[in-house]
Amino acid sequence: MSQPNNTLAFQHSAQYWDDRYRLEGNSGAGSYGCLADFKAEVLNRFVEKENISSVMEFGCGDGNQLSLARYPRYTGFDVSAHALERCQSRFANDPTKHFYPVNAWNGQTAELALSLDVIYHLIEDEVFAHYMTTLFSAAERFVIIYASNNEELNALLGGHVKHVRHRKFTDWIVKNMTAEWVLEDWVPNRYPFDVRKQDNTSFADFYIFRRIEEQ
Repeated sequence: MSQPNNTLAFQHSAQYWDDRYRLEGNSGAGSYGCLADFKAEVLNRFVEKENISSVMEFGCGDGNQLSLARYPRYTGFDVSAHALERCQSRFANDPTKHFYPVNAWNGQTAELALSLDVIYHLIEDEVFAHYMTTLFSAAERFVIIYASNNEELNALLGGHVKHVRHRKFTDWIVKNMTAEWVLEDWVPNRYPFDVRKQDNTSFADFYIFRRIEEQ
């Protein structure tokens, strides 16, 4: 697995990830191995259970996580042109999958909108707020977020990784989305974070939101 360069310069979130993919980095340990298998198991089961016909993901990355998915129809957006090139090449023969730069989103929707291992990489407040608004606006029935939800992790982990900022993102949802959305379920990580095993554990859990009219 190609690993990111820890000395990669950080100017802003979009630049960091485009540089990372341009320099042959990947989407990170969370999209490979046991963590990727766990995520795929939860998501595929949910899509089947709820009879989801369309999925839209904001932050599709290099497509490795997607290779484990069973989605009838999928649209992926990303800030990195290099990540999109990889996905377009990898899934060139799959007509059910399409990929676009995130700034090409102009109101398209899907039954399920996904955010996997993205929110804690959104360093800038305005980028975070715009991302969250887009994510929920794109969802017809469900939003699934896989992320950390604890700001105390910033101090616990030293805050030395410039491309990581842990947020309690549910506070934003309570403030901005409770009229339309409710937390339907929470799925804790099968492999909770262990600082000694960072490639095979994660501080992210699943948060599943349902549009209130769906209840």
